[in-house]
Amino acid sequence: MAYDVHLADRVRELLMDGSPVTEQKMFGGLAFLVAGKMAVAASSQGGLLVRADPARVDDLLATTNARPMEMKGRAIQGWLHVDGDDLRTERELAQWVAIGAAGAASAPDKRSRR
Repeated sequence: MAYDVHLADRVRELLMDGSPVTEQKMFGGLAFLVAGKMAVAASSQGGLLVRADPARVDDLLATTNARPMEMKGRAIQGWLHVDGDDLRTERELAQWVAIGAAGAASAPDKRSRR
C-alpha cells in the first residue's frame, strides 16, 4: 500500500510557514523533515507517523488513540502511529504535526549522540 497522498498534501500545507522543511521518501511513505530532522511521515501502512518528545510519549499514549510505532514487530522509542480516522479534521492533524515538529526540534543532533 502506498502512502495517502491527500494526507501528505495536508501535512505539507501545515508545514509551509514554519522551519525549513524537506521531504524524503522512506519505507514506502513520505517523511517530512523539519530543520533536517524527521518530524512526521505519511505512512505506507496508512495514517501518520509522529516523532514525539520521549517525555511526552506515555501521556500521549494514555490520552489519545495513538499507538507505538512498530518496525518488524518492535516499538520504536519516541515514535507514534496515528490512524487516519484520528486525522480527519484540520485541527486534529495540526495538533499531531505540531507534536512531530516539536519532537524534531528537541531531538539531539546525530553528531551529538556519538
